[in-house]
Amino acid sequence: MSNAFDTAADGDSRHPVPGESNGLYCSGCNAVFAVEGDTRVCPRCGVVLDEDSFANSETMVFDSGDVRFDGGRSPVLLDERLDGRTIHVYECESLVGRGGMGQVYLARHLELHRRCALKILSPRVETGDLDFVNRFMTEGRAAASLVHPNVVTVHAIGEADGFHFLEMEFVAGRSLQDLVDREGALTPVRSMVLASQIADGLATAHRHGVVHRDLKLDNVLLSQHNTPKIADFGLAKRVLTGDPEGRVLCGTPHFMAPELFDGAPASPASDVYALGVCLFVMLTGEVPFRGNTFADLARTVRSERLPSLRRIRPEISLDIAECVQQLLSRAPAARPADGEAAKQLVQAVAGQVRDVESLLAESFAGDERIRWVRADRKYRVSVSLPDGRQQALFVEPSEHSASERLLLIYSVCCEARSDYFEKALELNATLSHGAMGIREIDGRPMFVMIDTYPRGTVDAEEVRRSVLEVAYRADAVEFELTGEDRY
Repeated sequence: MSNAFDTAADGDSRHPVPGESNGLYCSGCNAVFAVEGDTRVCPRCGVVLDEDSFANSETMVFDSGDVRFDGGRSPVLLDERLDGRTIHVYECESLVGRGGMGQVYLARHLELHRRCALKILSPRVETGDLDFVNRFMTEGRAAASLVHPNVVTVHAIGEADGFHFLEMEFVAGRSLQDLVDREGALTPVRSMVLASQIADGLATAHRHGVVHRDLKLDNVLLSQHNTPKIADFGLAKRVLTGDPEGRVLCGTPHFMAPELFDGAPASPASDVYALGVCLFVMLTGEVPFRGNTFADLARTVRSERLPSLRRIRPEISLDIAECVQQLLSRAPAARPADGEAAKQLVQAVAGQVRDVESLLAESFAGDERIRWVRADRKYRVSVSLPDGRQQALFVEPSEHSASERLLLIYSVCCEARSDYFEKALELNATLSHGAMGIREIDGRPMFVMIDTYPRGTVDAEEVRRSVLEVAYRADAVEFELTGEDRY
């Protein structure tokens, strides 16, 4: 669960745990990670860090056995836990995240009887950074005006019992960064669909005059239906530059636009740049620019050419590569001006095709009989049938051109042996849904039950009905021909 102030740190098994690992600060990720031994490699972005990389670690606080890492590696007790405590009209049930600015609790609104995410500012922040507190209140009020399916809803903001708090929609999912950490690069279609939805949420914010300031994969939460929701508008974490002037910037350096490194104020165009970095990471599993120190990273972002997406992943289309190039243009005027323009660009490239993951999530939400996992471009779906039988299916986009692209739903029945042919033909003639054919699987000809739909128009109900029908029929054919339950 990633409802947190500094979500790069929350709910991640790599956080420092006293006596087990060391806390390594990466200025590019603006986060501390747990590492074993004396390694100096950031486990997220892969850069080799030197002593200068620890320069601003005093700004970092993490959920790690109620300790913080101050100056790199020395633990200090954090603020008290508030589990079970009532603050104003909220009963704090359990801590779900903690970051440099405070704590996040799964809470219950005692008057409205609803669950919510309650963000509570740290008393240290309130006394030591009045500018952040003022921005917290101002941006919280602005964010409360944003009502959009791709934005985490802010229900209330206030101060009670000595705490500043923010009541937000509780998103019972994971962050987009968690997804990429677990799965690596996403498919191009899924990446573009997610980017389109994030851009849609940004567009609403920008129309209301709200700039995010710290858009990154950690600040995009995925609902149980895999809908992305942008969190933490305006709550950018500060980062010390380490230069002689002692400048303090806000954001996460890997996602900051070039002009921000020069002290320019955050703008809709800098949010668009951050969206481009998010899309680049979804497509490749890595950030576009790296540096061993903050200064190295700033210099690289300002001067180096964007790495070639198609060299990293040749299957990425030229249209997608050009879209990312435009989002990540060095000059703000060369990028889409705001979220609305970015949405139009991304949607023009992505079209209206839904990604397979979100289709499956919507189709089988809450259905415990069905599980699926991604394997490269296709999804393996396991269906539990009556009498303890199981059937495996595959859901896979075809390789046709965009206008002719299909969604294939198929399941292996059994080996296509010649002595099965006559019976198989008889069974195929009785089918009212889908068809049986022969498909080469792992180098062997197999009987498969297959159904197809146009990618551009298929909906969740069609996918659900087809998966169940294909599973039942493939299992029935397998039992009729072999009497076994192998597939």
